[in-house]
Amino acid sequence: QVELVESGGGLVQPGGSLRLSCTASGIVFDYATITWYRQDPGKQRELVAVIKYDGRTYYEDFVEGRFTISRDNAKKTVYLQMDSLKPEDTAIYVCRARDEALFDYWGPGTQVTVSS
Repeated sequence: QVELVESGGGLVQPGGSLRLSCTASGIVFDYATITWYRQDPGKQRELVAVIKYDGRTYYEDFVEGRFTISRDNAKKTVYLQMDSLKPEDTAIYVCRARDEALFDYWGPGTQVTVSS
């Protein structure tokens, strides 16, 4: 059984930082593509960042160099380092793992709130 668990969310002031983690079990993690999404109630879910099995990364334009995605295959964990956070970054952040067979697995998400 595949399970993804996100952690690291919380309340932070504008300009602050958070590091989110997405830890997987029950999946061949080394070959999985991991994607971070975010969703604010009433808004469409949007892609944030992607890291492929070989370490290649992709970021949506709104990230503007503020976020960094990385992976530690030994820990079966992907990180999303978020710096210079803005109020508009407030959302539930969810990770998705896509395995070699192109099956998708989702975590429950972690809330990020950026507010003074």
